[in-house]
Amino acid sequence: MCMSMIKNGVDVEKLAEIVKSMKADPKNAQVKFMANTKWVSGAYSKTKIRDFVIECDEPSALLGTSKAPNPVETILAALGSCLAVGFAYNAAASDINLDSLEISLEGDLDLRGFLGVSDDIRPGYQNIKATCRIKSNESREKIEELFKQVQRTSPVSDIIGNAEPITIIIESLPPIKDLP
Repeated sequence: MCMSMIKNGVDVEKLAEIVKSMKADPKNAQVKFMANTKWVSGAYSKTKIRDFVIECDEPSALLGTSKAPNPVETILAALGSCLAVGFAYNAAASDINLDSLEISLEGDLDLRGFLGVSDDIRPGYQNIKATCRIKSNESREKIEELFKQVQRTSPVSDIIGNAEPITIIIESLPPIKDLP
């Protein structure tokens, strides 16, 4: 029995099979991700993704209860996680061992856009900075090359940097009528 090669926690042989399958038939690369968000109260909401629930709230300074990260903080978490997956997968495929990887992210946001105080200010991040601390026996040159590949192929980085239009469909629920 042949054991799969695991590098950085990634089954390199299975990853190669997935890539080969997508190259052979582009339909194998098409996926749809879904989330269902329900507003609970005030700034607090819950989003169900598969069997997971992600909670969002605002800090008390923005009238929330600080029960959970706010939506723009979860964007930073999504970006950090996507970059980490990209590092692990691309390093494994390139036979690079990662001993550790930490990514710290910060984003600058001007709340005047979000609160409608100024139409001249975008409501989203004006700047995002990711600081990556990588421990590996690989050369700095190889790590920097890997970073460029990861940044180029990160879906979340692409979503943030090259936003596509969002289609919003409004489905109104009928009002609840008082019983006599």
